[in-house]
Amino acid sequence: MRTDAQGSQNRPGPLVSSTSSPNGVAAVVAKGVVDLPVGAGVVLVVGGTGKTGRRVAERLAGLGYGVRVGSRSGAVAFDWHDEGTWEAALEGVSAAYLTYYPDLAFPGAVEAVGAFARLAARRGVGRLVLLSGRGEEAAEAGEKAVMESGTAWTVVRCAWFNQNFSESFFLDPVLAGELALPVGGAVEPFVDAEDIAEVAVAALTRAGHAGEVYELTGPRLLSFAEVAVELSRATGREVRFEAVSEAAYRGVLEEAGLPGDFAELFSVILDGRNASLGDGVRRALGREPRDFADFAREAAASGVWDV
Repeated sequence: MRTDAQGSQNRPGPLVSSTSSPNGVAAVVAKGVVDLPVGAGVVLVVGGTGKTGRRVAERLAGLGYGVRVGSRSGAVAFDWHDEGTWEAALEGVSAAYLTYYPDLAFPGAVEAVGAFARLAARRGVGRLVLLSGRGEEAAEAGEKAVMESGTAWTVVRCAWFNQNFSESFFLDPVLAGELALPVGGAVEPFVDAEDIAEVAVAALTRAGHAGEVYELTGPRLLSFAEVAVELSRATGREVRFEAVSEAAYRGVLEEAGLPGDFAELFSVILDGRNASLGDGVRRALGREPRDFADFAREAAASGVWDV
C-alpha cells in the first residue's frame, strides 16, 4: 500500500526493462526495483480459480504475461497440502500471487505458506504477493513468514470481500432474502475483489511495491443491516438481516459443507478491530476504492441475484 505520487506510476502501462539480458533482468526484477518484463518468466497465481485469483490471472493474461494457475485441477497441479506439487508449479516462475484456502488464519497455513515462500526464493522467484486478512493475528504470522522468505514481497491485507455476497457463502442467503450472521451491529469496510486484483497485479508487475503492506478496504463502513438495505435497493426485493448466535451459524456453515471454524473467525474479526478505513487502494493505485453500492448495482444487473 503507497503514496498518491507513486500510485500514478504504478498503474498498468508500457512495461520497461533496464537491460536486454535475461540474467540482468532477473537480478533487478528480483529486488522489485523495475517493472517485470512480459517475457521474464511465468507468473504463478495460487488459487487462480478463486474470487481474487481468477481476476488476477485474467488481468495478467490481458497484459501479455504468461500465467500458471495454481490449483489441484490445474495443468500443472498445485496443492498446499502436497509439497510434492510445489517444485513443478515453480518451474520458470518469476513472480507469484499467493492465496491460502480456506483462510490464512486457519491451522497449518503459516507453516505451508512459509515453506512455500522459502522454496520460491531458493528457486529464484523474484516477487511474492500475499493475500491476507485484516485483524487476524494468525494471518499476520503468515505475512511474517513471507517477509522472511528471502525474496521481494508485498502483502495485500484485505477487509471482507463485496463478492462474498455474489460468488460465495453469502450468495444463497441473499437469494433467500435473509442474512443470518453472528455479527450483531458490527461494521466492516467491505472491499471489492476488482480493487484487490488491480493492486495485486500492480505489485506483481510494477516497480515501487516491494516491502509494502497494503490495507485494502472500501470507502465507507457498513453494518450488515446496512448491507441488507443496499442489497434490497439493488435487487428490488427485500433482503433482511438477522443476528444469530455463533453456535447456530456454525451449524449453518457445516450444513453447507463449509468449515464451521468460519463462525468463530467471523465473531473474532468483527469485534470492532476492523472498524476503520484503510488507504491501500489509494496508495497503490492513486484512486479511491470502489463503493459497495456500485458493486451491488453491477451484480444485480448481471442476474446473479435473480430468483
